[in-house]
Amino acid sequence: MRILIVEDETELAKRLVANLNRHDMTCEWLECAEDAKSFALEGFDAMVIDLGLPGMSGLELIRFLRERNVRMPILIFTARSSWQEKVAGLNAGADDYLVKPVHIEELAARLRALARRAAGHSEERLTCGALALDTAEKQVYLDGAPVAVTGSEYRLLAIFMHKPRQTFSASEILDHLYTLDEERDSNTVEVLVGRLRRKVGRERILTVRGLGYRLQA
Repeated sequence: MRILIVEDETELAKRLVANLNRHDMTCEWLECAEDAKSFALEGFDAMVIDLGLPGMSGLELIRFLRERNVRMPILIFTARSSWQEKVAGLNAGADDYLVKPVHIEELAARLRALARRAAGHSEERLTCGALALDTAEKQVYLDGAPVAVTGSEYRLLAIFMHKPRQTFSASEILDHLYTLDEERDSNTVEVLVGRLRRKVGRERILTVRGLGYRLQA
């Protein structure tokens, strides 16, 4: 999962990024809403927004994005706990609302749930024929038997399983696997796809010539 965090508290944001990374999420972090106005269009699975941002508020950012038909799930993560602010945030277009502080496990679970629902999945276990991916256990199954995969292989399969009919370019896959400031190797995707095919079956991951890869749904 690729997550965009808009938070002006530097230490908190760094902790969020580090902790969500441990939950197999790739996070980009911005400090102000103005920067997020265009950045939020770059293919994220979900967005975490603080309300008390400098300049444009988090509420204004949500309204801005929804007015431009940005449909990505948005979770408000703020210290403001009154019911009026919760109502205002949800009415502005947010999909969920969490009050700081919170256990990172709850935040990660809510983000996974938002991304699943946005992709049309209702359960934590995603299935595609004989292939299954349990997002809670972080386990892959083939014909009911567990398949041993690395962290990178799991994250790659999760990209495909969330949107089994979508073709992902190598660039889009790299965006989901690495942050923008990490080094990237153009051969990484081809190597990972090859390794994953050997474990779940070559026929399950298709190469769409000139476009990228997709899961055989």
